[in-house]
Amino acid sequence: MHQRYLNFSNELTRTYAKTVELKAQLTKHSTESIHHETSMSTEPFLTREECLEFAVGTVASVLGPEFAAVDTYPARVRLPDEPLMLVDRIIAVEGKKGVLGPGRVVTEHDVLPDAWYLDGDRAPVCISVEAGQADLFLSGYMGIDFKVKGLRTYRLLDATVTFHRSLPRPGETIPYDIHIDKFIRQGETYLFLFHFTGSIEGKPLITMKDGCAGFFTEDEVKNSGGIILSKEKTEPAHDQAKGQWLPLVENQRRTLSAKQLDALRQGDLAGCFGKAFENIPFPEKLWLPDNRMRLIHRVAKLDPSGGRFGRGLIRAEADISPNDWFLTCHFVDDMVMPGTLMYECCAQALRVLLQAMGWISDQKDSGYEPVLGIESVLKCRGPVTPQTRQVVYEVEIREIGYDPEPYVIGDAYMYADGHRIVWFNNISMRLVNASKKGLIGFWNRHQPSSNLTKVVANREDLIEFATGRPSRVFGEQYQPYDQHRFLARLPAPPFLMIDNIVETDAEPWVVKPGGTVTATMKIHPDDWYFAADRSPIMPYGILLEAALQPCGFLAAYVGSALLGENEDLRFRNLGGTAIVHKDVFANHGLLTAKVRLNRVSNAADMIIEDFKFEVSQNGKPVYTGTTYFGFFTPQALAKQEGIRNPDGFCWKRRTNQAGKFTSVLLEMAAPLTPEEAAARIEQPSLGLQMPAKAFSMIDQIDCYLPNDGIQGLDYIKGSKSIDPGEWFFKAHFYQDPVWPGSLGLEAFLQLLKYIAIQRWPEKAANSRFSLITGQEHSWQYRGQVVPTSSRVTVEASITQIIETPDPMLVAKGALHVDKLTIYTMENFGLCLKPLVNHLS
Repeated sequence: MHQRYLNFSNELTRTYAKTVELKAQLTKHSTESIHHETSMSTEPFLTREECLEFAVGTVASVLGPEFAAVDTYPARVRLPDEPLMLVDRIIAVEGKKGVLGPGRVVTEHDVLPDAWYLDGDRAPVCISVEAGQADLFLSGYMGIDFKVKGLRTYRLLDATVTFHRSLPRPGETIPYDIHIDKFIRQGETYLFLFHFTGSIEGKPLITMKDGCAGFFTEDEVKNSGGIILSKEKTEPAHDQAKGQWLPLVENQRRTLSAKQLDALRQGDLAGCFGKAFENIPFPEKLWLPDNRMRLIHRVAKLDPSGGRFGRGLIRAEADISPNDWFLTCHFVDDMVMPGTLMYECCAQALRVLLQAMGWISDQKDSGYEPVLGIESVLKCRGPVTPQTRQVVYEVEIREIGYDPEPYVIGDAYMYADGHRIVWFNNISMRLVNASKKGLIGFWNRHQPSSNLTKVVANREDLIEFATGRPSRVFGEQYQPYDQHRFLARLPAPPFLMIDNIVETDAEPWVVKPGGTVTATMKIHPDDWYFAADRSPIMPYGILLEAALQPCGFLAAYVGSALLGENEDLRFRNLGGTAIVHKDVFANHGLLTAKVRLNRVSNAADMIIEDFKFEVSQNGKPVYTGTTYFGFFTPQALAKQEGIRNPDGFCWKRRTNQAGKFTSVLLEMAAPLTPEEAAARIEQPSLGLQMPAKAFSMIDQIDCYLPNDGIQGLDYIKGSKSIDPGEWFFKAHFYQDPVWPGSLGLEAFLQLLKYIAIQRWPEKAANSRFSLITGQEHSWQYRGQVVPTSSRVTVEASITQIIETPDPMLVAKGALHVDKLTIYTMENFGLCLKPLVNHLS
């Protein structure tokens, strides 16, 4: 029978396509006629009392003596009993009584001020959908019971629901225009396809399409197999996730007891979630529903970063009693839990998860509602009956963000005694009358000591600034740059190195010295650049980006690009002076970078801004210095003149020693890309190694002359062929691809790595590279490498060599693109440290 049903389902899928045109015509007809019919001052087709009689009394007393035989069957199609009988009147019916075929019924539901189901002064999603329940009446009116004779009972299989406006409020009436499009029979099995629309004051509230219900025996339902998911639906899918959530409170995995959930029902956030929620006001309209809507009893798992998509997971449980009200009323002769209440259980679980993540607001009329315009798909393949003992509701978030209200979209599953029976695809929720700015303000007012509540921009915002609509991050003054104008951006992943802007005292839209920004960067051993550099310490180029990228955010925050008026300005680093204080290891946690805008000058066709930066870790300095940037017109950048008088940085000899060296092609080892580096499974081998291809900034050594450079020390020159498809062009920057200057400095240091491996081969297996600490170094840029460039050449002249206790190289040099000198570097260096101390 199960196989027969599955075969029939496949046939139904093919058959249903033929009904689409008919359904569209019926929908158009109903939309045009509903207002006229429901506003007529005529007596309703059935009153509420008559609808209730259809629910719990005899059908003959409602539809006439020709239906008397139906009352002798062991079960028949019914409306629910109180309190879930939501049809207050049937306005009109179209279709032939006792004959299966297309039909229509128009009903109304009144949302009363004292309605038992109100949640935050709203009719919740489950009621707004369930009130369109008169497809049950219509199928009975058209004679389905004469066909199944009580041996088969009604089960909802599929539906797709979309909300178009906010949830109904007390005093509003919802007309439902319900259509049965077609009955289909396969053997003894009957199904019907249906849809409905609900409106308030002539404006759409809800549409339900692709509805499919059928009449099945108990054995057919029992052997249906439940919800069967493909392998792709059960495996981790972090790459499919969208958006990030602003961390308002510390996210912790936890379980919640019945007592803790009761605290949410009584307005006690701290009683549920703990100390982090002390003194947080919790408006009653946000409390977890109680009484009849007490539908979840405990939470077995709550993980704000869990689930297939890594955006949040909750698993809630409820015990089922044969006397539960939702069973005894739905239906009196065939007790099953309504699918709409199954949705409500999942929605309540999702609400608990979001509240644990800080979705609390004291704004007027705030509340939880579905995301408008989202098609939520229900697939039901099994019931909850009086024989069921426990149900589990599992919700995992797939997408999270602001639009501008906080919202989530995800998947929900329901299990009955261990069997997966229901799937809600695109379950959604938003916190109405709230915003990112409002939530930050709320938490800062009530938990001012929490660093988590000071976030100005999170990772999602920074990515939006890098590649999306900057107005979503900085406000309406940046709207012209959303689509029509060019804007200088932050780098995009994988080269976006900061995760949050946690604080600023700068005044937005005012370009003046004095403003500061504080950014944070999370460090994890799996970060791609550790594997790509084949080293246990953070590469210099990445550390430099952690310092420079907050400068770019601050420049945008104060509105620097807007000074160009009608000119689209490019943003370029011009140079800096800095000191490295310590290496940053893969297991050392969070970096904090604070930058200050020290000076602004506006001359000719460029704007120059000077910054001071301090990068720290656990309160101790890691990297400090000053840097300066310029905003340039495209015309100014096109006049690329390079470094003036670069001779002090470029080695020149009258002899032909360089010609005696045969160039060496460097191995381009895996991982080949940042994506491969991030996805690696094995840990990188240790010791002195040149970077993998994903981070290699030179591809050959053109010349290496030991003891034959400046002052008789080493000289080296390397180069790299420019591939316009390189990952860093795509990431740096959106609509303005340019080789990052930090990676040019990294190319210089990679030359020094090559020398170190050649000079001290006996130390290669048991040493690691380290940046020189406590020594000032500097750089300057006067040109750019773009995808149309041909080749970059880098040269380094060693200025100091120390053999003991830790071998060290110090050098200066220059970078050239197509024979034009555009970068110079002075007093850069590295040293070798024993591997045994690599975690110190």
